Amino acid sequence: MKKSLTYYVKTFGCQMNVADSERIAASYKNRGFIKAKTLTSANHIVIVTCMIRGSAEDRVYGLVQNLVKKKAKSRKIIVTGCMTGMAVRDKSGKFIKRLKDRMPEVDEFLPIEEVGFDTMPLRSNKKIAWVPISNGCNNYCTYCVVPYTRGREISRSFEEIINECKEVIKSGFKEITLLGQNVNSYGSDLVKNSKRGYKLPNGKIVKPIFVKHLGKKRIPTLFPYLLEEISNLKGIKRVNFISSNPWDFSDELIDVITHNKVISRTIHLPVQSGDDEILKKMNRWHTRDDYLKLVANLKFKIKNLKLSTDIIVGFPGETKKQFQNTVDLCKKAKFDKAYISMYSDRPMTLAHKSFIDDVSYQEKKRRWNILDDLINKKAVKTQLRHLGGGPEGLPRGGGLKE
Repeated sequence: MKKSLTYYVKTFGCQMNVADSERIAASYKNRGFIKAKTLTSANHIVIVTCMIRGSAEDRVYGLVQNLVKKKAKSRKIIVTGCMTGMAVRDKSGKFIKRLKDRMPEVDEFLPIEEVGFDTMPLRSNKKIAWVPISNGCNNYCTYCVVPYTRGREISRSFEEIINECKEVIKSGFKEITLLGQNVNSYGSDLVKNSKRGYKLPNGKIVKPIFVKHLGKKRIPTLFPYLLEEISNLKGIKRVNFISSNPWDFSDELIDVITHNKVISRTIHLPVQSGDDEILKKMNRWHTRDDYLKLVANLKFKIKNLKLSTDIIVGFPGETKKQFQNTVDLCKKAKFDKAYISMYSDRPMTLAHKSFIDDVSYQEKKRRWNILDDLINKKAVKTQLRHLGGGPEGLPRGGGLKE
């Protein structure tokens, strides 16, 4: 009897990468592969890579080197995800050469675009279904590598997303998280040439929603319509979405959230900095006042709102005073959670080409600690108090549930 081939998918990075991994797993299952119990016992090892920071790249190189030491003759190593995405888009050919030089034992560099949406993903999370609604980004924040690893923003069709959500609910899931580099701009590519509006799967024709920014209409979006239709599907108990850019958060979107109780009251809204000069250097389309006004509006209209954010410390040229402006914004916004990162110089980005990474690691770490203490550790202490925590800061009667 012929022995079955096995596969293992190792994922680095964000939830979008997790969703990509689920599609890769489904493609292997459909070809008759069986999931291996361990990474090193698999015939095919697929590594879904991340490039958001240099440390993420280093973990991939380290993993491949360790695999090579134990490589069996029948094993195949495939690298995909963001590192391969950048190699595909780097027309100079330098990045793919770098990957091959650093990882000569890799058998294949697979562009994630070759893994389509033709079959349902093999979902790894048994409670939450991750549903991508778009891929790529058009914003080109100067520090961000995503436009170079995933390309321009491409929206999945409205009907395709709704059908996947229906299948998800039918298979027993009660919670869905919609994924996109910027979910708020979903559909801008679907309606850009539409003069008469956009026809929804139910036959209704709607006008795209524009967000006015800096005195002009920025982009058309269908996201409020999509979010509302998914939240009205029979059997759904919770709908989440990540991530949102502050400058595309329309009043219509806020109204949809307000009037649909199944939509999560936890919103992730990256701010990145609380200083206007740094925001401008980052090519972020909002000021600190814009952001704080949006937060105030969200908290006024959406009861029991919990707000999380992304912040970068130590961006090139960031002074101590500019960092204090970020501290001040955080105190005013009262975030429930913050994903704080120290600036990491990324190839091909405008920041890499234009700025010197001149804030020391020690200073970045100091600033990181200040914000972590202010937001994340403070939030944990508040939670412990609500649970009846003892003098050591631990809850009485057992540990915290994850």
